[in-house]
Amino acid sequence: REVIARFEQERQALAMMDHPNIAKVLDAGATERGRPFFVMELVRGVPITEYCDQNKLPTVERLGLFIAVCQAVQHAHQKGIIHRDIKPQNILFRENGHPVLTDFGIAKTLGSSTIMTRTGLSIGTPRYMSPEQIRGQGVDARADLYSFGVLFYEMLTGNVPYTADDSFALAMMHVTAPLPQLPAQLSRFQPLLDKLLDKDPERRF
Repeated sequence: REVIARFEQERQALAMMDHPNIAKVLDAGATERGRPFFVMELVRGVPITEYCDQNKLPTVERLGLFIAVCQAVQHAHQKGIIHRDIKPQNILFRENGHPVLTDFGIAKTLGSSTIMTRTGLSIGTPRYMSPEQIRGQGVDARADLYSFGVLFYEMLTGNVPYTADDSFALAMMHVTAPLPQLPAQLSRFQPLLDKLLDKDPERRF
């Protein structure tokens, strides 16, 4: 019952979101057995990093797309939703070229007591997860900001800031490795990146 109640709470919050860069909720209800569901629009497009590379977008245009997605996540946060799995594969493009934040499947309602682990594993994608998610600690909106930092680095450089041979080693790099450094030609963005990727959420925006 608690799980169903929490799902329903999150469904209602998602249904309240109305932003051009967030996939729309098209329908909601319950099955004959009483299980709640919601249906979101299907966006057939490539991930944001692939889109940038395919179109050979200059830095200024990449920044414009990044800002558009930031505004979408800000809208979600204002509605009380943390995405918790921000990554290029969850930011796709409509036919009009607008980026769309999708897949709120592991979203958490701000202030809820959602447990952050499932069968001993953190929920999310290790390549983009915040240190607090990796540790299985409680999270707030700043966990999404950390994931944005990883995405920001990848959009600017074409590479993720940390790589390792296995998921565990990669996860530990997010917890303990030094902050990544941008190439010299992008150094003007280093203060922003450092703020987003700070290991301590108290020192992020």
